[in-house]
Amino acid sequence: MEERIILDGHKLQWHADRVTAWLRGERIAPITIDCALTRACGYRCVYCYSQLQANDEKVMTKDVIFRFLDDAAEIGVRAISFVSDGESTCSPHLCDAVLRGKANGLDMALGTNGFLLRDDRLEEMLPALTYLRFNISAADPKRYAGIHGCPGSCYSKVVGTINRAVEIKRKKSLAVTIGLQMVLLPEFADQVVPLAKLGRELGVDYFVIKHCSDDENSSLGVDYAKYRDLVDLLRLAESFSMNGYLVKAKWSKILSGGKRCYSRCYGPPFIMQFSGSGLVAPCGMLFNNKYRKYHIGNIAETPFRELWKGERYWEVMRLIASEKFDARTMCGSLCLQHKVNEFLWDLRRGAASLAGPVVAPPMHANFI
Repeated sequence: MEERIILDGHKLQWHADRVTAWLRGERIAPITIDCALTRACGYRCVYCYSQLQANDEKVMTKDVIFRFLDDAAEIGVRAISFVSDGESTCSPHLCDAVLRGKANGLDMALGTNGFLLRDDRLEEMLPALTYLRFNISAADPKRYAGIHGCPGSCYSKVVGTINRAVEIKRKKSLAVTIGLQMVLLPEFADQVVPLAKLGRELGVDYFVIKHCSDDENSSLGVDYAKYRDLVDLLRLAESFSMNGYLVKAKWSKILSGGKRCYSRCYGPPFIMQFSGSGLVAPCGMLFNNKYRKYHIGNIAETPFRELWKGERYWEVMRLIASEKFDARTMCGSLCLQHKVNEFLWDLRRGAASLAGPVVAPPMHANFI
């Protein structure tokens, strides 16, 4: 599994056509778009970055969502993941959206806390998903309730839904990857190994342990220095990997100290993020209304195809890639585009190359 799935890196080298076009100065369609279908969520996770992303919310109707998915496919987007600043299972249109995107030829994925994910629609959704990821940061009902800000009873429902998804995947021999993701804060250390064990017991494909992002003002109070005290514990968790089950810590970010080596942001033309409000902005770090100078438009009001073709879209892309924007100080830490940005920064400087070993594409290649 570790040789086939990239959980701590990027996949741009399998999209050399898009990177080469960008280097020539062409206007490219994103390879991947991360978005939510709503900003609503029934949980109140203690580490939730969404509380820092408030913006003007529009209603994401079925017509708006379908129009967006049609536009994305038409302009050349390759993958859509329903992962952003809201819990997309709160939308009544989630299943229909997954099926519409898949019918359009898009790779589709979902990240969810799983509580509102309907077991009775899993058989319909799973064949249309490239991956289904459950966000879970505790393997004990009491700790789960405290970390995720929900009743302890939610834990058993979520575990039951994971069990059901794995059962359907095996019964129908589906290609979908089912994984667990823990957002790690140092004070959650007691849950790392129990979660690694839980993932193996449930029969999921992987359990990934990731850092917690923070904004440029450290509003969430993440102490990145304390992650270094957890190295041995994370190595122990990884030892629970076995054939068909991978436990992986995102080492490059966990041990980065929350620092960037690049100053300009080149990643959003390749991997965009939309808010569950419909807001189109370069990334989740810039959703908040105080960053309006980077906001492009809203897909509830204007078709995404028109926004992408419009001058405002490319004006913002040029701005964040210019000397007027410093990613080290003007936005949050360790963003979605971080690994892509590292590579593109080195590529621009001649310190990296698109040429690499000729190997088969990894799993989920369109989710860069």
